[in-house]
Amino acid sequence: MEFGIQIESVTHAYGPLTVVRDADLTVAPGAIHCLLGPSGSGKTTLLRLVAGLERVQQGSISLDGVRVSGPRTHLPPERRSIGYVFQDYALFPHLNVRDNIRFALGRMPKAARAARTADLLEHVGMAEFASAMPH
Repeated sequence: MEFGIQIESVTHAYGPLTVVRDADLTVAPGAIHCLLGPSGSGKTTLLRLVAGLERVQQGSISLDGVRVSGPRTHLPPERRSIGYVFQDYALFPHLNVRDNIRFALGRMPKAARAARTADLLEHVGMAEFASAMPH
């Protein structure tokens, strides 16, 4: 059975403002999805919940069949193996795409980091932009 990401009945509010209401979503392993909607519709909040940067208030989130978030469950972000790129200030403007990815990979042998960077660029269809600057 495939698991991937399972979001079930997730609701999240900031004070009196509910920004995510009864969200349900299943993403199969290796699938690529896009969240679309107007500003303020809860896209970023839902991604922050999956990454563990916010605590789920209602509902649950499971990764590969393991519940990682719920009202009484919270696996910290560093233990989730979820990548998250922030909307603003996410990239170093003086580094090209390749070097920004290499930096994000942290400490690993130089050859391994170069190979992993190439794999990631290929996987997301951005290999041709490796030398491009973020702007």
